[in-house]
Amino acid sequence: MAFKLTYKPFGERAILVEWPAVIDETVLKDIIKFKTAIAENNSEVIVDLKSAYNSLLIIYTTVCRNFENEINVLKNIYNSHNLPSDSLSTLWKIPVCYDERFGIDLESISKEKNLSKEALIERHSQTIYTVYFIGFLPGFLYLGGLDAALHFPRKSAPRLHVEKGAVAIGGNQTGVYPIESPGGWNIIGNSPIAFFNPKNESPCFAKAGDKIKFKPITIKEYNDLKILVEAGVYQFESEVFYG
Repeated sequence: MAFKLTYKPFGERAILVEWPAVIDETVLKDIIKFKTAIAENNSEVIVDLKSAYNSLLIIYTTVCRNFENEINVLKNIYNSHNLPSDSLSTLWKIPVCYDERFGIDLESISKEKNLSKEALIERHSQTIYTVYFIGFLPGFLYLGGLDAALHFPRKSAPRLHVEKGAVAIGGNQTGVYPIESPGGWNIIGNSPIAFFNPKNESPCFAKAGDKIKFKPITIKEYNDLKILVEAGVYQFESEVFYG
């Protein structure tokens, strides 16, 4: 499916391509295919490609002297109908401890939604989420697919300190804080794994198009896994598929 895209200069050496302003897996797949095709065709003149929910930023190695020409090159790539087929993606199974020691906002969400904590946790952990892009913080995964029954507004006054690994809900999204930071999302649990490691060849294990499924664990399992993570021997549970 071809979309009607908009192309515009973004600074002196970048072009921003935009899709319809919706959060949709069909749009995501189109962005990923276009991104892959651009990298294969123009790798020597492009320094980076950054995608979001419905946009792709192409950053060139040098100042663009002729934006019209570069935009035409991009249009030809997109309209060539030779975009790559679906690529390999990964379903990552992420352990989460939803104990009240970590899930400090579970009580308030449970009361507001008139859902038991057990039902809330079940709904959150049964969903398979889609990774749309990585941003805000290094290793912060923007996930689509949160059950509508769990949508909950961000806090009006963000916390100054949110723990590393905090699993949270903000509006119609859920995610995991990869490092300690300020944050206004509602915290429902914690994951002991590392979402960002600058020492690895790929600092973040996941990429756009991958899937995430949260796996409830006990505090004992959490502490045991944390030891493995800190020792650098933790092995992710995952499945590879064509996405």
